[in-house]
Amino acid sequence: MFIETEGTPNPATLKFLPGQSILGDKTADFADADAALISPLAEALFGLNGVARVFLGGDFVAVTKDDATAWQALKPQVLGLLMEHLMAGRPILREGIALEDEDVDPADQEIVDQIKELLDSRIRPAVAGDGGDIIFRGYRDGVVSLKMQGACAGCPSSTATLKHGIENMLKHYIPEVTSVTQAA
Repeated sequence: MFIETEGTPNPATLKFLPGQSILGDKTADFADADAALISPLAEALFGLNGVARVFLGGDFVAVTKDDATAWQALKPQVLGLLMEHLMAGRPILREGIALEDEDVDPADQEIVDQIKELLDSRIRPAVAGDGGDIIFRGYRDGVVSLKMQGACAGCPSSTATLKHGIENMLKHYIPEVTSVTQAA
């Protein structure tokens, strides 16, 4: 197995591409070891000294290191752990785990479908290229709630991306959208 790595706009985050599906059309963001208990892979990564955040994407794993750790020391450990975990066929998520639900008024389903289409076709591919993801969390009274994950969650320019880039695009194409907020 050959695992490629890519840098991201966040220098503390590296993207690891194993050449196979990780979560398919889903993503999962783990801000700490306690949150990672639903994922044997993320839990194992947090067992490495210096791992501060783990993001599982469709076909990649983004790892964020703490400030005291150098990639020079951590990168080979992450590569070895990923290779061992994936080649052994160990599970990515524990059995029966469901990821977060959305907050949507059923009357707004047509608007929500338009928002998701724009996110999927124009925004998510660009953000995934940087080692992150933007997840739709809800839409109420003109306000779109999105959650930035992976490299995007800790990126210094994430607020500008959310407010100026994504909000402007959604407002342009979908007049019902009045603002975009960051979900917790």
